[in-house]
Order: sequence, then C-alpha cells, then structure tokens
Amino acid sequence: MSKLKNKYLVFLGVLGLFIFSITAHAQSKTDLEKKKARLLKEIRLTNKLLKETKKNKELSVGELLILNSKINARNRLIRTMNSEIQLIGNDISSYESNIVLAENEIVRLKSEYAKIIYYAYKHRNTYDKIMFIFASEDVNQAYKRLKYIQQYTEYRKSQAQAIVTTQNDLIQQIAQLKEVQQENSALISLQVQEKEQLSVEKSEQENVVKHLQGQEEDLKKKLKKSEAAKRKLQKAIQRIIEAEIRKAREAARKSGNNSKGFPMTPEAKKLSASFAANKGKLPWPVSTGTITARFGKHPHPVLKGIVINNNGIDISTTKGSKTRAIFSGVVSAVAIFPGEGKVVMIRHGEYISVYSYMSDVFVSKGDKISTKQELGVLVNEAGKNKATMHIEIWKGMTKLNPEYWIYRK
Repeated sequence: MSKLKNKYLVFLGVLGLFIFSITAHAQSKTDLEKKKARLLKEIRLTNKLLKETKKNKELSVGELLILNSKINARNRLIRTMNSEIQLIGNDISSYESNIVLAENEIVRLKSEYAKIIYYAYKHRNTYDKIMFIFASEDVNQAYKRLKYIQQYTEYRKSQAQAIVTTQNDLIQQIAQLKEVQQENSALISLQVQEKEQLSVEKSEQENVVKHLQGQEEDLKKKLKKSEAAKRKLQKAIQRIIEAEIRKAREAARKSGNNSKGFPMTPEAKKLSASFAANKGKLPWPVSTGTITARFGKHPHPVLKGIVINNNGIDISTTKGSKTRAIFSGVVSAVAIFPGEGKVVMIRHGEYISVYSYMSDVFVSKGDKISTKQELGVLVNEAGKNKATMHIEIWKGMTKLNPEYWIYRK
C-alpha cells in the first residue's frame, strides 16, 4: 500500500515540476508578446512617417532611412516570433509528454484499484472483519488490525480520488495542448505574412537606393552642407563641456581638491551614480519614434565609399513632437546652431545629455530638470509631416552610444 502511495506522490511531483515549467515559460512568453507589440507599434509609426514623406512626391535619403528602420524592426519582429514559436513548441512537447505520463498513471491506478475492489469484495462480510480483529493474540495486535482496516478503507477512497484527479488533469492538459497548437499555427501563419511583407519592403528599398544613386551629385552637396553643420555643433558642445570641466576643477582646487577628472559635489556624485545605474532603462527622449541613424561610423546608405560618423543617434517622429529629458539634472546650456536648430544640454553629475533640432525650447540655463520633463518642440521638416531629433550622451569628454542607455525596444 505504501508503494502505491509513493508512486502516486512521484507522479504528483513530476506534474508539479511540469506546472512550474509552464509558469516559467508563460513569463518568457509574456515578455516576447510585449516585445512583439512594441515592434508592431514601431512598424505602424514608420508606415505613418513614410506615408507623410511620400506626399512630397520626391524620394529622399530621409525616406530611405525610415524604410531601413522599418525593415530592421520587421526583422526583429520575425526573430521575436521565431523565439515565441520555439517556446510554444517546447510547451507542446511538454504537454504531449505529460499526457502520456497521465494516461499511463491512470492505467496503473485503475489496475491497482481493481485489485483493491476485488480484495474488498472477498472480505465484504463485517463478521469476517470482526473475527479478524478478535483473532488477535493481544490487545496491541487487535489495535493494529483495527487501524489497518481503517487505513485500508481510507486508502481505497484516496485511490478512487486519485483516479478522478488524474483524469481531470488529463482532460485539462489535452484541452491546453489543443489551444497551444492552434496558437502555434496562427503564429506561424502570421510569421509567413511578415516574411512576405519584408520581401516587398526590401524590393522597395532597392528601388529607392537606385533612384537616389541617380542624384549622386546633389546628395553629395547636401551631405557636405549637413556634415559642416554637425562639425560646428560638435565643436560647440566640446567647448561647453571643456569649459564646465575647467570651471569645476578651478572650484575644486580652491577647496584643496586637485582631482584630474570632473570634480563633483556629494549631490552630483549621487546623481551620476543613479544615472549610471539606470543604463538601458532610461526613457526615450520623445514619446514615440524610431531610430533612423545609429551611433558611430557607418557607410552612407546611398553614396558608396562615404562613411558617416554619428556622435549620437537620430530618432524620426511625428510632426509637432516634443523633446523630453531622459533623466533628472541641471540645464548646462541652451544654444542656437545654424542647421541644427536650438540645442539643450543637461548635466547629470558626471554625465551630460544633448538634445538637438528644436524650433523652440521651454527651459533655461541653470534650471533643474526632472525625468521626462518637456524641453522643447522639434523642427518640422520642410514639406513633410515629420520631425527628427538628435541625442547624444557624454561622460566627461567621452561620447557614449545613447542606444545602450535608453530603454531598448
């Protein structure tokens, strides 16, 4: 009897592990579904921006960058779907294995229960049970035999309940298996549609590139003008940061601190540490947008042999969008730069964030800023219902990749 009970307990243990595994999978599946929803939202935004761009009836590098961003998001969406399909596939395998286990357990339980019923039938006479007890050699043995009869009766009831419970579990798991199989089929179908759409977008990308390659000289002129404006902005930013560092060091020397880095007050150190601790979790500098130009050196999307160096990232968003602070801090500078619009710089202890391409700003130098506080309105691109912002993050004189600091989609 104890062996039967142990077998049933082992089965329940295996079932418990299976349920724990499914719960863990559910958590991962929830994360994948959230990521999928964010990517679909980004794709809808790029579709809206492309629609507005095409109203101009003139293909541009800006349109190509948005299209590239949409293709990138679509690729990530397909990879996310693939991960979800694999996860569901694992769940299906687990359900199938557990169904086999439950079916075998039901067969075993029924077999053992049949033996119990047969034994009970043979000893169904109450007189036999009384005689079994009275035939004991002493009171202690009589007590043990009485307890045995009671335990056997309880065990028979528990075996019957075990069969019912296992059958119910089996029915539930079969239903859940059918559900995840249907979900898997639907997801595979959606992934096929996404791959077909990706193929269409890549063909469109090739056509845009070919068209723009026919405007090579005009593109080079625009690029030269744009790069000149960016260099002026970078030199200005560096001068402001250098001036702040010099000022901080002079103040520190007067107080007897000859630090070579960026001297900070205890309050600034705390702010700097908090900023660093939030790497990868900082909010986006716009409420909605898609990255269209990434950090570092990259080949020009159209002009062969030309490399573009970006000290931050560019984010395309909708017309009239506002820029917001990625973290609390103090405004270091507000300036106007030809070709770049108005620029706001915010210090977060040792770190500084730079926001460009604004037509109007709401803050002034020295203002204390809170996370997500609106800083200004972005410049609307001529003839288009969209805007682009540029953000940089510095640590001292070192440029950092903002994409690693803001929340990753």
